[in-house]
Amino acid sequence: MDARVKAIVAHITIVGWVIALVINTNDKEEYTSFYLRQTLGLHILSMCVSWIPVIGWVFAIVIFAFWLLSFVYSVQGDMKIIPFGEYFQDWFKAL
Repeated sequence: MDARVKAIVAHITIVGWVIALVINTNDKEEYTSFYLRQTLGLHILSMCVSWIPVIGWVFAIVIFAFWLLSFVYSVQGDMKIIPFGEYFQDWFKAL
């Protein structure tokens, strides 16, 4: 499985993220690791704001837009950082 496919799989739910992480541990590729860090940050952020009524729903729409942007970048083969993505790259640099 090439790096682009693993990055796309990482965007498909948290289960897809875990699958991409396991596959990426054997043959670590920077492209896949980049999107693993980015989508992990989005998943964690989504879980945190989903508990907040009304305001959380607005944030959920924004997070979905960031996820969609990240997904499009991964499909296109670009390593572009989404807004606030530089924090995810820094926080999860061990991936």
